[in-house]
Amino acid sequence: MNTGDLVFVVDSDRFAGDDPIDGTGVVTLENGRESGYETFDRPGDVVVFRPDGNDSRTPVIHRAHFWVEEGENWVDTEAESTNLRGTTCDAVAACPAPHGGFVTKGDNNGLYDQVANAGAETAVVRPDWIVGKAALRIPWLGRIRLAFESLLSQLIDVAVHRMTDPLYR
Repeated sequence: MNTGDLVFVVDSDRFAGDDPIDGTGVVTLENGRESGYETFDRPGDVVVFRPDGNDSRTPVIHRAHFWVEEGENWVDTEAESTNLRGTTCDAVAACPAPHGGFVTKGDNNGLYDQVANAGAETAVVRPDWIVGKAALRIPWLGRIRLAFESLLSQLIDVAVHRMTDPLYR
């Protein structure tokens, strides 16, 4: 997926693949490898979630790599070393896991979200933070929406400027 793609999102319990995490409908990369379940050319589901459950933050769309239990030192027990680059549990705010949830990573990113953003207190993703799963991608179609939003923003800026500038009164 790229900036400007239109992505259709479905509830996480719809179209559940083989071996989802109990009660979530989400198949992790780890479970997808075992069952052969893939989305967007790789094992597991791509989820859309609110970072740290915060509704005011922009949702993130990344793949669910594996599930961790509360208190688990997932850096040592579950993580692939290539996605850690030498990071230890002591250096990650979300390790041990403060609660059960998913460790996530963008397909084109080098580190797990919880490692790359360790200083930002990015926690493992609780199931209730998940907005849905990516189901379909249409390349470039979202650029129309982005262009419209940009144009609308510029028009609003001009209108506000004219309303507040004494030369236009």
